[in-house]
Amino acid sequence: MKLNYKIIFYFFGLLCLFNGGFMLLSTLISLIYKDGVTIQILGSGLIVLLIGLIAMSVTKDHKKELDKREGYVVVTFGWIVMALTGTLPYVITGAIPSFTNAFFETMSGYTTTGASILNDIESLPEGILFWRSMTHWIGGMGIIVLAIAILPLLGIGGMQLFAAEAPGPNADKLHPRITDTAKRLWLIYFGYTAAETILLKVAGMSFFDAINHSLCTLSTGGFSTKNASIAYWNGQPVIQYIIIVFMFLAGTNFILSYFAFKGRIQKAIRDEEFRLYVKFIVLFTAIAALIIYFNADFSDSSVDHPMVYGKGEASFRHGLFQVIAIVTTTGFVTADFTMWTPFLVVFFFGIMFLGGSAGSTSGGVKVVRHMIMIKNGFLEFRRALHPNAILPVRYNQKAVSGEIVFNILGFFILYMLSFIVGALVFSMFQIDFESAIGLSASSLGNVGPALGEFGPVNNYSALPPLGKWWSAFLMLLGRLELFTVLILLTPFFWRNR
Repeated sequence: MKLNYKIIFYFFGLLCLFNGGFMLLSTLISLIYKDGVTIQILGSGLIVLLIGLIAMSVTKDHKKELDKREGYVVVTFGWIVMALTGTLPYVITGAIPSFTNAFFETMSGYTTTGASILNDIESLPEGILFWRSMTHWIGGMGIIVLAIAILPLLGIGGMQLFAAEAPGPNADKLHPRITDTAKRLWLIYFGYTAAETILLKVAGMSFFDAINHSLCTLSTGGFSTKNASIAYWNGQPVIQYIIIVFMFLAGTNFILSYFAFKGRIQKAIRDEEFRLYVKFIVLFTAIAALIIYFNADFSDSSVDHPMVYGKGEASFRHGLFQVIAIVTTTGFVTADFTMWTPFLVVFFFGIMFLGGSAGSTSGGVKVVRHMIMIKNGFLEFRRALHPNAILPVRYNQKAVSGEIVFNILGFFILYMLSFIVGALVFSMFQIDFESAIGLSASSLGNVGPALGEFGPVNNYSALPPLGKWWSAFLMLLGRLELFTVLILLTPFFWRNR
């Protein structure tokens, strides 16, 4: 059976309408702040809207049927279409004149990686900074989930798109109808964003900084309006604690947030993945805080993290902030963690592979996958002693099917192979070992800060052009959790059935 190309391009047109609409919102911000690029951003938005309208009008007589193959094509190439059209505000305004750099910045935004090629963020116009943050927010919950929330208006079912966009092992649904699920997820997402904006404004941020950082926190992105990232507010611990709370929430399964708001708090607390997620953060924070306390020189005036409430509090806050920022793959920084002893460099590199919860906006492998692999590993010891016993892996008191266990094991193997191949390719661009493995882990895990030359206080501007394209590919691969992208590289996918 041939692919239904008309419905595929119809969706591309729909995605362009969304993209263009958000550009118009950025135009409004540009107009309010009189940053001098309002006409250029408006022009970008109108061009993208026109492309979307043409694509939808040409393919309006499509068959309203979407199978799995078409779902994979729409999701993967839909993200590429979003990234390509999303470069226009950067290129037309001259904020990022190089198309390679603009594409890298845009893909980093939509995949919520937060890696940047910009050397002076604070010099950018407000409209561009807002658009940059908006790419995070759109990509955080997934532009495809946003699209399926309105599919009933088009008479199209969206289950195939949702499965391709969110291919993780957690199959919980908020509502039997997938479109209602998407609407509820976006309502929670929007509510958290609004709440953080208000709290950050009350804590001392300007409204512009507050809304931008809220957009980037809830998407677990990491773009900031300041060159120093969150270290700019090291003298205001309350701001950093607010961001910590919302990074934690963004890295938690949004379905658990829904249950909590409905009064079913016990269901959220008893969730095995959530409990392990909390335990990881507590343990890792304790390790990081102790090492920072005994090794960081807070008396050094060159160190930009003053002790507002004493050395103990500063050590705890910086340890907690960086652990949550990396576990949730948000990528904000309060200090250069690569200067906190070699142990912590390796430690933070290791937790780049952890990831937040399934059903969250974070990247990485995800806690639930690690949990099921660990449980299955221990059960293998018991199976060796009792070969005839039936010992299923259990998650939340339910047996996990062998198919899901094999899927997770396969995912982890593919993830590690992708990481190794990613590092090998980076090394071909004359990048040193530490920087290459850091770039690969950070790009694939959508983390943002890497190691070596591309550490937390540096950016990706020194990466060669081909390296930027490779990094962008790894970002997309990691954001769509491998299978959705890699299946398109197999010859049997494109054979007519």
